[in-house]
Amino acid sequence: MSTDSRKRADSRQTLATNPKARHDYHVLQTWEAGLVLTGSEIKSIRAGKASIKQAYGVVRGGEVWLEGMHVAPYEMAGYAQHDPTRSRKLLLHKHEIRRLIGAVEQKGLTLVPLDLYLVRGRAKVTLALARGKKLHDRREELKRRAMEREVARQWSRPR
Repeated sequence: MSTDSRKRADSRQTLATNPKARHDYHVLQTWEAGLVLTGSEIKSIRAGKASIKQAYGVVRGGEVWLEGMHVAPYEMAGYAQHDPTRSRKLLLHKHEIRRLIGAVEQKGLTLVPLDLYLVRGRAKVTLALARGKKLHDRREELKRRAMEREVARQWSRPR
């Protein structure tokens, strides 16, 4: 296999993002996790019919689960349909799960999915350990971005 075809095979194809995650949370650390899916779910995800806007991670029984992710039913599945909002198990290494268990037990930390993508045909999710932002933090960030845009606009003007 040549390096060009290997690059194409390893490339990420982003299918769903959580745009409010970085707005509502301070991202402390991220992990890449695989998803345990049924056949109709992966086909629906490949068709781009998934949403992680309302999703969050939960540590339950020494395993990490993704709750609230919506995967639309696959039209061609027939009788073997899946529940669109069922809990989906995340695949992580044991040492990563142990670290997550310790971190999530701290006050104010949560697991938030940032994006859903395909790598070599397998569905992956970027999971972030995050702390919720206060209202004044969000307002300050909006003001900072507006000022940065204004400065960039001033510098890009022809003289």
